[in-house]
Amino acid sequence: MSQLVNAFYAKIRKDVLLGPIFNRHIQDEKWSEHLTKLTDFWETNLFGIAKFKGNPSAKHINVDANLNYTIQQNHFGKWLQLWFETIDELYIGELALKAKESARNMSTGQFLTIWKNRPANKK
Repeated sequence: MSQLVNAFYAKIRKDVLLGPIFNRHIQDEKWSEHLTKLTDFWETNLFGIAKFKGNPSAKHINVDANLNYTIQQNHFGKWLQLWFETIDELYIGELALKAKESARNMSTGQFLTIWKNRPANKK
């Protein structure tokens, strides 16, 4: 799982759309720690190994606020494109499909959570 997470986020950090967002919010010296946390996240979600502790939704809401509520669906679309591309480069089979479907569901859920928590949309 570490190989996938590291390869994927190497692409994210270089991406024209996503790189500036991630690199602004995660300092260079914190990337190793962040990659470990993300590996734990995916191992928990894909393998049921209870390793991850954190609140991704709160982090995404905070990043959106820091960016003046400008995160859009195309950001999550690009994230998914790079995730699928990285999986396809490294894996095949049922687990690869599960990782794609899980990411698709999570990205949709995270975007909806961000959108619902914007000041203009809170009710």
